[in-house]
Amino acid sequence: MWTHKAWPGRFLPQSLPAKERLRAYAGWCNAVEGNTTFYATPSRKTVEAWAQQTDPEFRFVLKVPKTVTHERRLAGVEVEMRAFLDAIEPLGDRAVLWTQLPASFGPQDVEALGRFLRRLPTDRQRAVEVRHPGFFTDARATALLERALVDVDTEWVPFDTTVFFQRPPTSEAEQDAWTKKPRLPRRTKALSDRPIVRYLGRDAIEETADGWRPWTDVVAEWLREDREPTVFIHTPDNDDAPALARRFHDDVRALVPDLAPLPEPDPVEPATLF
Repeated sequence: MWTHKAWPGRFLPQSLPAKERLRAYAGWCNAVEGNTTFYATPSRKTVEAWAQQTDPEFRFVLKVPKTVTHERRLAGVEVEMRAFLDAIEPLGDRAVLWTQLPASFGPQDVEALGRFLRRLPTDRQRAVEVRHPGFFTDARATALLERALVDVDTEWVPFDTTVFFQRPPTSEAEQDAWTKKPRLPRRTKALSDRPIVRYLGRDAIEETADGWRPWTDVVAEWLREDREPTVFIHTPDNDDAPALARRFHDDVRALVPDLAPLPEPDPVEPATLF
């Protein structure tokens, strides 16, 4: 996402038209999760506008539609995928095909996943997020999935919620996330040269920052190995997400000084009464 009700006046100019918000967000971060594509395939014209608002280095990690992943479970989805791929074509290789699978999609479904991935364009980065506990707790299931992903140069996306679930929720947003987010072990193994990490902290800023320390070491080591990681920082309310993303980037730069800084955002004028 590149807009949030708490961001205007802080990270985005106040009353900025919707069609210009991505450009402002891209001043803070150089990648975005495309969660809206899970619910509906955008028009090609909309995606062309996304491409025009961002630099060539800006990355879009776009979630494959839920019709494909959750309703059809990757079977008989040729028409839906053709429409999705055609819509996002203006982004070229900046678009990552992110297949987020339901918790019911388990080790017995890996063969179907492999068939689906082999039919995706080879010139697009592919990434898969699984939520079935077996993939994290059963060594045979872990190895089975890893082989299937490596065979088609596809990354396994971890969603790290371990810090979030260390203590009970203390806010409405945390309570909501408590009932919806997966409780799975932290996974830090990269399968490709472009790993992707999703991290969920708490609404408390310092607790979130303290909790990502294991990831700064991991990401720094990936960079030393000439990998190109992308990390998304979340909190239950996401009110401070852009600033937290930049803080994480700075923490990694402290370990890898050669890492380029993020773009410098345009100043945001404070809201006024008139």
